[in-house]
Amino acid sequence: MSTNANTPLNPHPPSTLLTTLLTLTESTIIPLTTTGVSSGSKLFGASILSRDTLSPITAATNNEALSPLLHGEINCIQQFFTTIPPSSRPSPSSCIFFATHEPCSLCLSGITWAGFNEFYYLFTYEDSRDAFNIPYDIDILEEVFKVRGENEGEGEFKRRGLYNKNNKFFKSKSLGELIEEVEDEKEREYFRGEVKRLKGLYDALSETYQKGKAEGVGSESVWK
Repeated sequence: MSTNANTPLNPHPPSTLLTTLLTLTESTIIPLTTTGVSSGSKLFGASILSRDTLSPITAATNNEALSPLLHGEINCIQQFFTTIPPSSRPSPSSCIFFATHEPCSLCLSGITWAGFNEFYYLFTYEDSRDAFNIPYDIDILEEVFKVRGENEGEGEFKRRGLYNKNNKFFKSKSLGELIEEVEDEKEREYFRGEVKRLKGLYDALSETYQKGKAEGVGSESVWK
């Protein structure tokens, strides 16, 4: 199901959605990811929630130790479609998709083809590159998908976005952008602090992943 970029989707106040996603990350996704990185998988996780109630439907983490295609988002989508009977599975268009890290080209396609029309993420591509030494989200989008326009200068080309974040298929937003929609400044400061604290929890996960990579822990991923 497609959606116009101007169509309102999330019916909840930004503070309610932020609280839900941050709590879900800490209580559910990070424990899954802690196990995943110890086996050689990257530290990317995801969850699917009911848009109406914000209750989590499924959550998953990256499983590249098994397959290079099982990114956190793809693993989560697979669980959504394979573990929930069709008779009780909600429509993807009635759900909110959350990724701990801004979805790569594979996961953007997976989210789109699966029919999810709204997603949020904690870490940006730049965070993945700079904080976690994982530059491939940007590299693949730039090298495979970003085509220079006729007579487009180098500066203009570099400033152009890597993908269309609001389009007829989905609307997307970082938690940082969502925080700016909170009206009260004290609340915004609180959520900025919570995001910073939560991001800090990923430092240890990154150290485990990078140590395993250096020690040759097995993974099916080509790009580590």
